[in-house]
Amino acid sequence: MKLRLMPVLLTALLSAALLFGGWFLYRQFVVQEPLEKIISSYKGVNTSHISINRNAVTLKLDLQPGTKLRELVQYINTEGKSAIGGRTVNLDVEQHSNQNLDEYWEKAMFSVAEAMESRKYTLIPETLKELSTQYTNVTATTEIDDKNVYVSLTDGKESKFIILPREPETMGVWNNA
Repeated sequence: MKLRLMPVLLTALLSAALLFGGWFLYRQFVVQEPLEKIISSYKGVNTSHISINRNAVTLKLDLQPGTKLRELVQYINTEGKSAIGGRTVNLDVEQHSNQNLDEYWEKAMFSVAEAMESRKYTLIPETLKELSTQYTNVTATTEIDDKNVYVSLTDGKESKFIILPREPETMGVWNNA
């Protein structure tokens, strides 16, 4: 029995194209597209970019000032549960900050870090409220869930969103502050 090289190569190429094409189409139309529709339908989301790999879903979001970040995370986790599966969700929120919001956060950061380290989360809103006397046009909101503490600073036009994990890493800094 003599195998001809050209039909074997064509069959292997066609099989590989069919396999990887099917995997791409599944990932695009069954996983990513429904998740994009869920995220873009939420009030306060300007744009979103989704990156999906085996263990994690990374969402790069551009949010309007005043968007409730905890509610958005909860909405994504409940509505997108079938698309997310067992993957972890990582948020990367695009910052539209200004100097005033950055100064506000710099003054609050030490007290917030101390409250996070000692797990006294009720001190965070108190700290931000004390600073609001110096920055009258800045509105600070804090929310908490079982994984993160969410701090939102806004002055009406610009916003700064900070996500603080409740389980601290052993060494490092907050990469999204």
